[in-house]
Amino acid sequence: MKPRILIVYTGGTIGMIEDPKTKALRPFDFSHLMENVPKVKMLDYKIDNIQFSQPIDSSDMDPDHWKTIARSIADNYDFYDGFVVLHGTDTMAYTASALSFMLGNLDKPVIITGSQLPIGEVRTDGEENLITALQIAADRRPDGKTTVSEVAILFENYLWRGNRATKRSADNFNAFKSNNYPQLAKIGLGIQFNYDALARHCHPQPLTPYYELDTNVVSIDLFPGLSEQNLRYQLANPGVKGIILRTYGAGNAPTSQWFIDAVSEAVQRGVVILNVTQCVNGGVHTNRYVSGDLLAATGVISGHDITFEAAITKMMYLFGRGLDAEQVKKLIAEPLVGELTLSSI
Repeated sequence: MKPRILIVYTGGTIGMIEDPKTKALRPFDFSHLMENVPKVKMLDYKIDNIQFSQPIDSSDMDPDHWKTIARSIADNYDFYDGFVVLHGTDTMAYTASALSFMLGNLDKPVIITGSQLPIGEVRTDGEENLITALQIAADRRPDGKTTVSEVAILFENYLWRGNRATKRSADNFNAFKSNNYPQLAKIGLGIQFNYDALARHCHPQPLTPYYELDTNVVSIDLFPGLSEQNLRYQLANPGVKGIILRTYGAGNAPTSQWFIDAVSEAVQRGVVILNVTQCVNGGVHTNRYVSGDLLAATGVISGHDITFEAAITKMMYLFGRGLDAEQVKKLIAEPLVGELTLSSI
């Protein structure tokens, strides 16, 4: 049987055209996009598509859009072998992370891709990315099972786990990178899968989608000169249930008593605070330095090597499931869908 692939088109640079008056790029419809990729017809697949009623720039992506994408996949899950989501690059890692949590028990490929140049440009990377994403979504092992059974980002030469990737360049075609987890595949003359890195489900379960996300979460970046007044103001933000605290190095923060007291008081009020390093490589090791140890003693949870994109969407997902603070504290520090590696330090 021909592989059956569903394309979910959200917008983004890959489908944009230049406005003749302003010369600015704006999203266009799916038919325009496919007209510029005639090679897709050479793939012996059955390809259908769904598109947002109004394609968007990914800067406008929000949790309601994530729900729409997740529903599009869940509603069609039994009718297709794989899914390709066309998306703008700016928030692609956030969407990939969110979908990895929302699509519970996912056992089929959801490949997210886009481009740095519009599909109609002569030098576009969009054509190659789209075709490769379709090929990966259709790929099968010798036993007939899907090669990829998770949410992944395909860009230029690499396939990355979606909740491990982050955008690293606004200019290069290889725009994404996963610093703490190896590539799922390398794309050259062929597609070389890294089978040891791919998710495997020994006992597949029916897809269990979760659509509710709680956006009462914020992030606080540490920087030299952050004042007590400013920090306390952010920690006291009314209605906030969770905070991503972006710290230095291996999870380090100021050791000033006022800083420790302010964070401790927020934790005691029931706010879940997750320690995530500002570094793109490595993770939080709270026992390595005294400053990290003091932070952990207040009740701040280690995010290990999780990306910021995965941390913020995971917190939305956990609170969205109606869990209380203690339950969120427990689960946010555990790998649920391969989004973090527990540190041995």
